[in-house]
Amino acid sequence: MDIRFQVGGPAQWRADAVIVFLFEGEALADAAPELLEAAPWLGIAPAVRDFRGRKDEVAVFHGHPDLAVPRVIAAGLGKREAFAATAPAGLRAAAGAALRRCRELKIETVAVDAVALARVVETGGDAPAGTPSWSPAEEAVCGALLGLYRYDRFKTNGNGNGGAEAAEDARFEPRWLGLLCAEASVPDDLHAAARRGEAAAAGVALARDLVNGPPNFVTPGYLAEQAVAIAKKYGMQARSLGRAELVEMGMGAFASVFRGAEEEPRLVVIEHAPKGTEDQKPLVFVGKGITFDTGGISLKPPAKMHEMKGDMAGAAAVLGLFEALGRSDVPRRVVGIMPCTENMPDGRATRPGDIVTTLSGKTVEVINTDAEGRLVLCDAMTWAQREYAPEVVVDLATLTGACVVALGMEVAAVFATDDALSGRIRAVGDVVGDRFWPLPLWDMYFENLKSDVADIANVGPREGGAVNAALFLKQFVDKGVRWAHLDIAGPAYTAKKTSTCPGGGTGFAVRTLLELVRGGV
Repeated sequence: MDIRFQVGGPAQWRADAVIVFLFEGEALADAAPELLEAAPWLGIAPAVRDFRGRKDEVAVFHGHPDLAVPRVIAAGLGKREAFAATAPAGLRAAAGAALRRCRELKIETVAVDAVALARVVETGGDAPAGTPSWSPAEEAVCGALLGLYRYDRFKTNGNGNGGAEAAEDARFEPRWLGLLCAEASVPDDLHAAARRGEAAAAGVALARDLVNGPPNFVTPGYLAEQAVAIAKKYGMQARSLGRAELVEMGMGAFASVFRGAEEEPRLVVIEHAPKGTEDQKPLVFVGKGITFDTGGISLKPPAKMHEMKGDMAGAAAVLGLFEALGRSDVPRRVVGIMPCTENMPDGRATRPGDIVTTLSGKTVEVINTDAEGRLVLCDAMTWAQREYAPEVVVDLATLTGACVVALGMEVAAVFATDDALSGRIRAVGDVVGDRFWPLPLWDMYFENLKSDVADIANVGPREGGAVNAALFLKQFVDKGVRWAHLDIAGPAYTAKKTSTCPGGGTGFAVRTLLELVRGGV
């Protein structure tokens, strides 16, 4: 769906439907007087009086089909006082719900009253202290686009039911979303905000596609191809290293995971370095890319193993970031590194009890082959620091079930050696819809990882499992490097359907990474 702009005021506005956002009990005349001018029939439409503006409420008001604005879609924001606490999320949800309704009705051209949109923030109550500034246009555009997201690449007949007509219905999408301006030209800040929202949604959608894709399709090689395609499209640089190169380099921890896999492993690297930034110390993001995780010899139980195609959500988020960066004008050097492989059992697979030598030279006793994410990440992080001397390293991974037990399915953990970095991640995450909560890196828990036969064990006891995993990774962070570890095991994949996500891969953390690049760390 394209994003467009219309200028000149209400008399010039044209669309098959216009979306307006209303608080509970708010009169349309107060929220969007310009819209009443463009669609005066709203003043006598009985359905308008029936709309309450409750959260998640969506209503369609119909005028005459020959009018410039024949329909209005009202999306409820709920009570003002409740909205203020999570305003960006509330606006995204309402926009997503409205666009889904437009798709159901096969409405081709949709618009949003940008003047009324700005009033949502002005009249929506005070946000909590310390909340970063945000743009209603950016969040509305992003929410609208994500509301239309679906993964049907392998559906041969639309939703699988009915004939050709059903398939055509299933493929329908609105052609464009317009932002309606009262000015004679598009304000620069509105244009920039809409494009930011469009870029962010594209990055999230790519990450979702990669997580939702079947593991026989989304292989390590496929992720490498995606990096090359993004780099080619946007003038970036991308490369990947294969099995022989990784072994020769001494990535023994990474190699211990891919030993049992037939699929060629890849260390995928992509770099965004606009002109004039080549000498900057980069921001480095390392994303775990286990494209299918059986657990290896420490085999997982079969229930829900099919969801282990999503164990590469960290790598997917990194690729989503670079898709968004390619659509943005961000003068910052950024590097993405993704260690990608399957974790499979066979006669060559690593055994519990094996000792491997990492790229750093430290030795690891592999107690559990299903704790493979930290093994691929530790070598990738060592390599990243040697190769790029980064300003900041942030790794993200669907790393531990213990994190899900601690924080649930909707919140990720952030571990950091730098309180300011942790705080920044939490602050921007709250705005863009990625919830993070800090967990400790207490050295006393490192005792859990002591090995009698190697420098370190790859797992400790069940208690404090997420902390143990983070402490393992901390051993591979050079002194003085600002580092954060994001355990996204809970929110990276969901069975819950919302107005901006149909379930499956969520694209979690893409927007947080994007804001770290845009606004600094």
